[in-house]
Amino acid sequence: MGGRGALVFNRRQPQRRAAKRAKLKFPWWVLFLPILVGVGYRQAQIWLTQPQAVLVLGGEPSREKFAAKFAQEHPQLPIWISSGAPREYAEWVFGDAGVNLDRVHLDYRAVDTLTNFTTLADELQAKGIRNIYLVTSDYHMRRASLIGEIVLGSRGIIFHPVKIESVPPKPEEPMAKTIRDGGRAVLWVTTGYTGADLKATNK
Repeated sequence: MGGRGALVFNRRQPQRRAAKRAKLKFPWWVLFLPILVGVGYRQAQIWLTQPQAVLVLGGEPSREKFAAKFAQEHPQLPIWISSGAPREYAEWVFGDAGVNLDRVHLDYRAVDTLTNFTTLADELQAKGIRNIYLVTSDYHMRRASLIGEIVLGSRGIIFHPVKIESVPPKPEEPMAKTIRDGGRAVLWVTTGYTGADLKATNK
């Protein structure tokens, strides 16, 4: 009995070791394959498709000035400016740069960075716009990009970030603010609520 039991035990040992080796050889990267494919697909879209419009996030007069010059370099693209400088000033900046004002859409519904996106995402989608240039200041771009990925991404819109160099240089916004507004963006996608009425205006 003892010899037979030892024989059975010895036969099981190789099986267990083989099972353990099989577990160790499992390609764990396969679990991340859907994410990798998704990221790769999005990057391919950005590289292979051309922007159809320009979205400028308001907040500083320098953004209109930059946008007017950018519009000169991309004469075929319409420009949306979300809650930027007063209408008279914005129209003067673009008119002085020789940009046809029919291309310029001034929208003043947004009260903060999140609503810069939520007030225009559906309009852009309805116009068949799937790829845009996103223009804002360099210190603001991290937060704007995260919100854009969530809000615009929910409408099938991708974007190319275009940073405006701040003069004098400004430090990047706190990560806590980025995470907070990222959470608000997810809330909007799932419920349609921005939470803008619960916080102070913050552009």
